[in-house]
Amino acid sequence: MNAKHPVQTTEKTLTLVEELMGQGSCGVTELAAELDMGKSAVHNHLTTLQERGYVLKRGDEYQLGLKFLDIGGHVRKSTEFYQVAEPEVKSLAADTGELANLMVEEQGLGVYLMRSKGDMAVDIDTYAGMRTHLHTTALGKAILAHLSEERVEAIVERHGLERKTPQSIDTRAELFDALDEVRERGYAIDDGERVEGLRCIAAPVKRSSGAVLGSVSVSAPASRFSDDDLHAEPAERVLSAANVIELNMNY
Repeated sequence: MNAKHPVQTTEKTLTLVEELMGQGSCGVTELAAELDMGKSAVHNHLTTLQERGYVLKRGDEYQLGLKFLDIGGHVRKSTEFYQVAEPEVKSLAADTGELANLMVEEQGLGVYLMRSKGDMAVDIDTYAGMRTHLHTTALGKAILAHLSEERVEAIVERHGLERKTPQSIDTRAELFDALDEVRERGYAIDDGERVEGLRCIAAPVKRSSGAVLGSVSVSAPASRFSDDDLHAEPAERVLSAANVIELNMNY
């Protein structure tokens, strides 16, 4: 949904913040050129953010400050789903030795609420707060499978079906077939669809009404998750974790 009366100053400030997030650190001249803004305007936005603690200046370059982490941590900690699911996600990671994840959907994208690493877990690019296309992950497909067809269509219309790897779903027909399989099987599988060589098993977490709250998963290198594993003990462990979270959320 587009704002009826967007505040241009706010839009510019947020655009600067997002650019700094992507670049890591930038100087005023580089930001002004990248965003097609005047240097003085960029400088004014940055110094205001700096005074409030949201931006730090290192030499001639600016970078985001940890005050954003304070806000993000507060938002996550105040989320009931995170509070209830956290111990079970940690237990899933410890029991499997792999990487366990928790995701919710917001504005048509998947947001990682947390991840927990077991003893053998691989370290990939995900982090708490990271947003990703739902169709490219088992976590996302577990969520999509329990949204209405109209909602799924709206998400695809807004965000598309970008291919992250050659294995990614990139057509509506393929997506809806995959979602049918998720509902029939009870869990979703990602076979290198966002990160090549990584396999993931995810189960939805739902309200007693059937509304989906999010999803939980375990990820591992394909060499440690065989075809049989995808439908055996790891899948059962993920389904069990989802069930425990559901019970604690609903009762």
